[in-house]
Amino acid sequence: MSAPTRFDRGHTDDLMSFLAASPTPYHAVATAAERLEKAGFRQVAETDAWEGTSGGKYVLRGGAIIAWYVPKGAEAHTPFRIIGAHTDSPNLRVKPLPDTGAHGWRQVAVEIYGGPLLNSWLDRDLGLAGRLSLRDGSTRLVNVDRPLLRVPQLAIHLDRSVTSDGLKLDKQRHLQPVWGLGDTREGDLISFLEEESGLPAGEVTGWDLMTHSVERPAYLGRDNELLAGPRMDNLLSVHAATAALAAVAAADSGLSYIPVLAAFDHEENGSQSDTGADGPLLGSVLERSVFARGGSYEDRARAFAGTVCLSCDTGHAVHPNYAERHDPTHHPRANSGPILKVNVNNRYATDGSGRSVFAAACEKAGVPFQSFVSNNAMPCGTTIGPITAARHGIRTVDIGVAILSMHSARELCGADDPHLLTNALVAFLEG
Repeated sequence: MSAPTRFDRGHTDDLMSFLAASPTPYHAVATAAERLEKAGFRQVAETDAWEGTSGGKYVLRGGAIIAWYVPKGAEAHTPFRIIGAHTDSPNLRVKPLPDTGAHGWRQVAVEIYGGPLLNSWLDRDLGLAGRLSLRDGSTRLVNVDRPLLRVPQLAIHLDRSVTSDGLKLDKQRHLQPVWGLGDTREGDLISFLEEESGLPAGEVTGWDLMTHSVERPAYLGRDNELLAGPRMDNLLSVHAATAALAAVAAADSGLSYIPVLAAFDHEENGSQSDTGADGPLLGSVLERSVFARGGSYEDRARAFAGTVCLSCDTGHAVHPNYAERHDPTHHPRANSGPILKVNVNNRYATDGSGRSVFAAACEKAGVPFQSFVSNNAMPCGTTIGPITAARHGIRTVDIGVAILSMHSARELCGADDPHLLTNALVAFLEG
């Protein structure tokens, strides 16, 4: 037994690699699984009978991953400590009939996923990535990580009002990216991706494809005190939770809880899917873990009653140009530690007892934390936190890292906040 790793700025370097390797939810869970495998975790199939052995295990389903570590001597009623996050980000996703175009331009038909800042996708070099479904029922990840598409903005000479009235985008007409010149040919995009993937023509029968910015994550600022990059909402949390789980499992220093990572898909559009937080995946995995260790329904109830979940998602740092949009007494700042999110109307799941759990973890880790509430005159966003609390009867606390430009193709955070968050997560999982 040993103390878990304590993370520093090198963790942020690793986050940059994680973001670059994870342009889609499918790539994100594959990247997380690869890291857990190196830490000794092993994949279990949902269709197999599970053993009640100790050690690290994980389940993959689409763009979701549930991973857990059973310490030696864990009982059937041992409670869980869960870090919940989500793998999806707002973007442009390819339609079922993708080949379109006009006036000699070849284009790709896309649909808006989630609530992106649409202007951030204009005049940006985009790649294309996702999951291809093949004739034999298997899937193949694909990632064209080079400039392939672009959504060109209308020149100011043709819309002089843009500087006075603001940019107005029609989601159907103005956001279809170009990817070449010539006549539109049905099947062209998928044929191109088959070639890119080394697949025979006609092998792909289904796809889940999306665009991503090919610009690399980078440090920013005079002293490199900021980090700019894509999909930090919410791969920053997925990366932190993966690192924390691996560190706690490696130390296994007398754990009294079973630490869990639960990274779901589809948070950005309501979480209602078989891989979303409002689906049965987490409850099924936790219950099967209890039953595999010889537990009964009574043991399951006892385990859930003692369980705590940290719903870990990004939140809003105070914006220097729009401070009036924030609560006047709550101004989360970059590099000042993770935020505790509170909303009395249960848009976040935090209550006073949950605050105590998170405060204890931060104190143990030597990490400062901040409080976030929305301005009363502004609508409050939500997370997987209230869904998790209501669906499973699990005490849940909403936390995260404060960022700027949330839902942009490229977001901004403090370069120290990722490792401050991860150290707090380690302390939480240790109990």
